[in-house]
Amino acid sequence: MSPTPPSSTSLAPPVIRTARRHFEKAGGTLRASAAIRAGIHPRTLYAMRDAGIIVPISRGLYRLADAAPLSNPDLVVVAQQVPRSVVCLVSALAFHGLTMQIPHQVDVALAPGSRTPAIDHPPIRVFRFGGRSRTTGVERHMIDGVPVRVFNPAKTVADCFKFRNRIGTDIAGEALRSYLRRRGSTADELLRFADIDRVRGVMMPYIEAAL
Repeated sequence: MSPTPPSSTSLAPPVIRTARRHFEKAGGTLRASAAIRAGIHPRTLYAMRDAGIIVPISRGLYRLADAAPLSNPDLVVVAQQVPRSVVCLVSALAFHGLTMQIPHQVDVALAPGSRTPAIDHPPIRVFRFGGRSRTTGVERHMIDGVPVRVFNPAKTVADCFKFRNRIGTDIAGEALRSYLRRRGSTADELLRFADIDRVRGVMMPYIEAAL
């Protein structure tokens, strides 16, 4: 009598354990496309979702249900959904503690001509950065196990003057003053990025007034 072939149910636990390890290695959060590239079958993802092992936190993005709550869910989701983006402007100011503004969307820098991503949550505001302005001053921070790219403080201040017509000169001025009050911060560092963004002439009066 031939042995009975194993059922899909009997195979499910090790398959799910393997899939769970992929989630854990990624900090608990994975895009569906990344999970599939890692060898997780879509049916396994659906089974994990239906069993409450993973929960959707944005379209096509899942997190282990028993993982620790995200400390900065908006930045983590955007970094996962738009991996080539850089957190910029008001969102970067808030991340670095340089503004009292509370961002109502995530500001992201993308290359000119790149596709505007469709994200259901959180809302994003896209700014186009080209050349050295897009590639200089980028820091990589690990947030909840996910690498998030953010412009550094001095570059962010210069960017605020570059895009002052969109975010407001008052926010740019506040950010500059907050930056210069920080221990170790220098006007020279601001001016280095001001030259890259071509806003030295706009920033100089604000720097002189703050010093």
